[in-house]
Amino acid sequence: MKSYIDLIQQTFEFPTMEFNVDNNELLFNNVPLMDIIKEHGTPLKINYLPKIGEHIENANMFFRNAFKRHNYKGSYTYCYCTKSSHFSFVLEEALKHNIHLETSSSFDIPIIRELYRRGKVTKSTYILANGYKLPRYTQYLSELINEGFNVVPILDNLKEIESYEQQVTADTVNFGMRIATDEEPNFAFYTSRLGIRYNDVQQLYKEKIEPNPRFKLKMLHFFINTGIKDSAYYWSELTRFMFKYCEMQKICPELDSIDIGGGLPIQTSLQSGYDYQQMIDEIIENIQWICNKNNVPVPHIFTEFGSYTVGESGAVIYEIIDKKLQNDKELWYMINGSFITQLPDSWGMNQKYIMLPINNWDNPYQKVNLGGLTCDSQDFYNSEMHSADLYMPIFEEENEKQYIGFFHTGAYQESLGGYGGIQHCLIPAPKHVLVERNEDGKLTTRVFAQEQNSDSMLRILGFKDESYTSPEVKNEHESQPVEVESELAETKI
Repeated sequence: MKSYIDLIQQTFEFPTMEFNVDNNELLFNNVPLMDIIKEHGTPLKINYLPKIGEHIENANMFFRNAFKRHNYKGSYTYCYCTKSSHFSFVLEEALKHNIHLETSSSFDIPIIRELYRRGKVTKSTYILANGYKLPRYTQYLSELINEGFNVVPILDNLKEIESYEQQVTADTVNFGMRIATDEEPNFAFYTSRLGIRYNDVQQLYKEKIEPNPRFKLKMLHFFINTGIKDSAYYWSELTRFMFKYCEMQKICPELDSIDIGGGLPIQTSLQSGYDYQQMIDEIIENIQWICNKNNVPVPHIFTEFGSYTVGESGAVIYEIIDKKLQNDKELWYMINGSFITQLPDSWGMNQKYIMLPINNWDNPYQKVNLGGLTCDSQDFYNSEMHSADLYMPIFEEENEKQYIGFFHTGAYQESLGGYGGIQHCLIPAPKHVLVERNEDGKLTTRVFAQEQNSDSMLRILGFKDESYTSPEVKNEHESQPVEVESELAETKI
């Protein structure tokens, strides 16, 4: 009978730059995952931090190449969309690569201030402020502007600008406007609820921005939910947007930038392939053609890549704790975690991830369903992007363990799942480990967060006060000290 590795090699071009198998065990970016499991156990969340910088540098290269190929005269600025993951280790890693930031909530602003206090951002760092803004958000933005931070509020509705009229004392405020694009044809609504209608853009500029000598319209923001995608829908909406930009630039000379939202796609299957360079080339070519046709200068380009920045750095690892044959053909592999609470996109949006076994690649395989720990009938994962079926190695429970990994899970899952709070059936948040490389290329790991314990849940639910620590947790901490930082010295590339 064929082994699991035979199945993968005949289905995909495998190994890849990211995934390889050595001694029957999976490597993720040359990280030996079984070594991580032996040290930290499961369930386990992992972030491989070098992947963040790799994607930022790749995007810069794509735009640099496209600008050169088309002799494009504008500049490119990479912004990270903080809502994808607000964790300090993500922001600090991304900021090492000279990027800028895009925010969506008032709670982003204290994070900006803390990053400034730590010297991770400066007052010249662009802060593109998106989202529908409640009074506290506009207040915080006004305070940053008054203090000299490089904030660009992206106007989302007609009344928002009134807050800055009342609160900003700085000599100049640079604004953007989000344009309300049409949704995909199969969407429930025709036009996005977010942004300014095309018909209102010029009137808002004429009535609220042009008469005020302190206000300048510098940017138009383009966002569609699909992200950057080679489809007729995407190109149609981008073309419509660029014609509006040209129309506005002729009456507003200060307008010189566009913000392309939505982001580049990330890999969700071993067989999915994206020609990122071709996508960027086509965007630049289209923008330049439309601007030349309308005799206006090409705009400076900003992007706000969130999932593309952090998504492929993440992985979640589980152990198969039981096999259950529920009828003649439906075999369940039960994991020691929950899809609903720990990978909520897989449950709420039927999002598929790259799913691979960590070990036993030489074993024969069989069709399975994956089941989570909660009592909810929807806590399962049973297909992949490349197939209607899901296959896993056959293993003997008596003398073999089986581990599996879900990859490219680094964006949104913690915030959607309620990191550190209480979740369905009180399933705890798993241990969270960061993987880095030192200057010699050796792998190091550090624990970002321990597995959630019962004390934190009891405090949230109001059963215990902040000072309470159960005897079980005290004993657990005393008997199982955790080495916060370790080095996998034998692994080097």
